[in-house]
Amino acid sequence: MEEQTKIFIVEDDKLIARFLQITLEKAGFKTAIEYNGRRAYERIMQEKFNLVLLDIRLPEMDGKEICRRVREVSDIPIIMLTAQDEISDKVEGLDLGANDYVTKPFDSEELMARIRSHLRQYREKIRTDEVTRYVVKDMIIYPERYEVTVKGKNIELTHKEFELLLYLVQNKRQVLSRDQILQRVWGYDYIGNTNVVDVYISYLRTKISEPFKDDENFDDDYIHTVRGVGYVIRD
Repeated sequence: MEEQTKIFIVEDDKLIARFLQITLEKAGFKTAIEYNGRRAYERIMQEKFNLVLLDIRLPEMDGKEICRRVREVSDIPIIMLTAQDEISDKVEGLDLGANDYVTKPFDSEELMARIRSHLRQYREKIRTDEVTRYVVKDMIIYPERYEVTVKGKNIELTHKEFELLLYLVQNKRQVLSRDQILQRVWGYDYIGNTNVVDVYISYLRTKISEPFKDDENFDDDYIHTVRGVGYVIRD
């Protein structure tokens, strides 16, 4: 199985990148290397990798920004590699969605053990995805891999849009107030415009219907507005 596993090494130090590549390929993994942060982000969006080893200090786009953007659309395992050992840096990286954080210099055997552990967890999540899903008419939501399809077409959502849709679907046929949605999706300490719920509902409706704008028979009536109360999803 590991022979088919592809690990993306994002590291601007070419000596470290090459060392990681040799170590990983010796263990049976496939690898790819990128030294530039912006190109690395583009490749993660376009290519299929099973895990990313992500340095923080990168040209054009740093590792933290890459992690933040990737987490909006993917739950691929990310292990951050950095020479920094400040607790605040580790906390920030993990808060942005990194699965793990390894400080250079690192022990290669420990790193390999962490990689294998996160790959096992990720495969288990994928297997769970095949069972855990929510269906509303022609829409299917896979919560573990942040995926939504409508009539078989993938709907690209941001992390927050997905969380909002999932919350509505998990409470299907229950009318949810704006305050309930704010507290659940944005958090109890959210400070901002309360119209954010209406704005994101509009985003969802647009994204769900956009691929079918030329289909006269498409029923885009998924999210219903209950005036003066809130929103509800019904079959």
